[in-house]
Amino acid sequence: MTTMARRRTHPPDAVFAAWPARDGWPLRRMDWSQPAGSRARGSLLFANGRGDFIEKYLEACAHWHDAGWNVTAFDWRGQGLSRSDDRRRRPRSFQPMVRDLGDLVADWRGGSPGPHVAVAHSMGGHLLLRLLVDQRRSLDAAVLVAPMIRVNSAPLPERFAPLITEMMCLGRRHERLVWKVDPTSTGAASRRERHLTRSPERYADELWWWDREPRLRMGGVTWGWLRAAYRSAGRFTVERLARVRTPILLIGSDRDRLVSAAAIRRAAADLPDAELHMYPDAAHEILREADPVRLDALARIDAFFGRRVAGAHLG
Repeated sequence: MTTMARRRTHPPDAVFAAWPARDGWPLRRMDWSQPAGSRARGSLLFANGRGDFIEKYLEACAHWHDAGWNVTAFDWRGQGLSRSDDRRRRPRSFQPMVRDLGDLVADWRGGSPGPHVAVAHSMGGHLLLRLLVDQRRSLDAAVLVAPMIRVNSAPLPERFAPLITEMMCLGRRHERLVWKVDPTSTGAASRRERHLTRSPERYADELWWWDREPRLRMGGVTWGWLRAAYRSAGRFTVERLARVRTPILLIGSDRDRLVSAAAIRRAAADLPDAELHMYPDAAHEILREADPVRLDALARIDAFFGRRVAGAHLG
């Protein structure tokens, strides 16, 4: 199978199903286990970012599956195909997603062989770190890729952004979009593409999946979502981060336009068992970047798990 075909085809041996959250919300989940009779290195959970869906990261999941991991991925509530029929309004807090993740991790650990590791991108990195800070659920190791420790507020100073966001949510304005998105602004060669990846073919994959399944396309960022992101980031205090005992690798870019590189560096310094690698000029979606960055990041993740997780180096 060609590289493009792997990015645009569901793995034939992967299982897609609805996993029920505790309130009944159906989360779409993919479980891609090793072939029967083969020994897995362990189990890897991948958590994507805001507006993402399982298919965007099939290539990365295939890399980990090829390396011997049982791979699980999912769509967050309200995005991808994790949609609820009751059409509830967007949550005004990240807490439901943190709760979903905690329950999913518990269920996944109970039904899959160890060691248990996780890789989380952007908002997924934020929510996984929240889980480790708030609940300290057991993982053998975790990798946060371009984690949204804080939203990049530039050119607005970081200390003023949360206050402005609170003000913009007054008077029931939390459902308003932060930026009025022109439908043509998401196509090839758009500003969105430049912010996400320097790989035109991988950016085109997302548009291809949108055309195939329009429900995968999510709307723009609202003031309510941005307020929730800043409020949630307030939990990443020095004291709380210092309690996390999971070995963590943080990977980011100093040129990221969507998340704060400075916040990633601060979190790496405050976590007691953390490693950090920052690319000088990568776009936000490091695992969907051009090959020099993408392959280097995957190699660093592989090496980290090989060093820090007992048994992960075994075939």
